[in-house]
Amino acid sequence: MSKSDRGPKPSKFEPSQLTPSQLPPPPWSVPVPVAEIPEAGLSQTIEARPDERRAMAELGDLPAIAAVKAELRLLPVRGGTVHVTGRVTGRVTQICVVSLDPVENDIDEDVDVVFAPPAQIRELAESMEEDDGVSEEERPDPPEPIEDGVIDIGKLATDALFLGLDPYPRKPDAVFQDQVETPNPDEHPFAALKALQGGADKPKKP
Repeated sequence: MSKSDRGPKPSKFEPSQLTPSQLPPPPWSVPVPVAEIPEAGLSQTIEARPDERRAMAELGDLPAIAAVKAELRLLPVRGGTVHVTGRVTGRVTQICVVSLDPVENDIDEDVDVVFAPPAQIRELAESMEEDDGVSEEERPDPPEPIEDGVIDIGKLATDALFLGLDPYPRKPDAVFQDQVETPNPDEHPFAALKALQGGADKPKKP
């Protein structure tokens, strides 16, 4: 799913109201210490275990997640920031918005995120907002914070997976149908009037 399919980005960077210690632990966590990333960069390929996929599915309110894989490249850049690129692929089960039946969808989401020390987040985000030479679609996302000296690529992959979900999952053969109910004569407005006028049968003529 491309960035243009997700609608416009927020016009202003708004930091989270919760500190990292207040957030619940991610269902899939693969921390990478920034100090251990070589200058030439670090390539990582990770796959979620069954228990991690179940926890991810519960978090995302999904019936199931069959597979999740992330292929990422972490490259240190200036000022202590780290540029993470790659892709996240997976297979998830969602609920069809038409039939309410389970439907399987494949996820293939690009990753292009900059991580920075928390003290630099606001300054970097504001500089991105002030870049008038870049269109909204080309404008990079605000940087993510490096928490306790590590980048959690498992959490990053989880976020990418959820971002790639189809907002309106639909089975290929699912169609909307207008339900037409056969009227019940006992529920007709005149049925009550008829009952008031004489629930019993009229006397037969002699």
